[in-house]
Amino acid sequence: MRISAAFALLQDLRLAVQAAFVPTVLAIFKSPLLLIYPREVSRIFMSHVWKAFGNGVDENGRPVKQDLIKSNAYGVVLDIGAGHGHTLLYLDPTKVTKYVALEPNALMHSEIRTLAATKGFSEAAGNLALLPYGAEDIWLVISALGGSNTVDSMIAILTICSIPEPERTLEALVRDVLKPGGTFVFYEHVLSHRDDVAWWQRFWTPIWKTAFDGCRLDRPTDVWVQKMDTWKEASVWNKEGEEEEHLFWHRVGRFVKKD
Repeated sequence: MRISAAFALLQDLRLAVQAAFVPTVLAIFKSPLLLIYPREVSRIFMSHVWKAFGNGVDENGRPVKQDLIKSNAYGVVLDIGAGHGHTLLYLDPTKVTKYVALEPNALMHSEIRTLAATKGFSEAAGNLALLPYGAEDIWLVISALGGSNTVDSMIAILTICSIPEPERTLEALVRDVLKPGGTFVFYEHVLSHRDDVAWWQRFWTPIWKTAFDGCRLDRPTDVWVQKMDTWKEASVWNKEGEEEEHLFWHRVGRFVKKD
């Protein structure tokens, strides 16, 4: 692997620190007790990073998401780790009856509501639900949805990288939240199939996850989803035009649950 590719993410880290370090320090200065809650500090840092770079990250994945989401999202849509709700930009309002945004970082919520309103989704109208839970909080999610297996479409965009116990959580979401016959799509950066790239992904992960709210570079998400025995349709493919030496190597997937 080229050294330039192995160290390319240092530029991303530098830009993130430039954007988020000062406001994070100011937040700690205002509330010193945050120092004993490192996860909250990481969420504050990540919220400022996403304000600065969320739109750019969305733009980078737009060619993939335009077809993946618009073609497959219908009925009640659950967006796992919604961030600022960029998924809303790709929904077909004639096919979606409700957008459920699952986002444990409360600092992201105002951005979701603002964007949702521009697309005709709101809590007052009943077609928006904003759940302040992590994907691992399965029973809280089910309770908020009003029961098991109530979601027609489930979407994961650059979020499984930060879910605790991701294999167990994914299995539970598919089993207990997605309807029989429902569709699950994802666009995620995953562990590379190349040993040299994977080595560097594992090398950087301890630093990266500390700064970016648990985000890991070394998760074989595509492998985990494919090996589930619950699918009647399953397809996974690479992001078109992406170099294999990229530390953020993306895979795209579409799955339909057995009836």
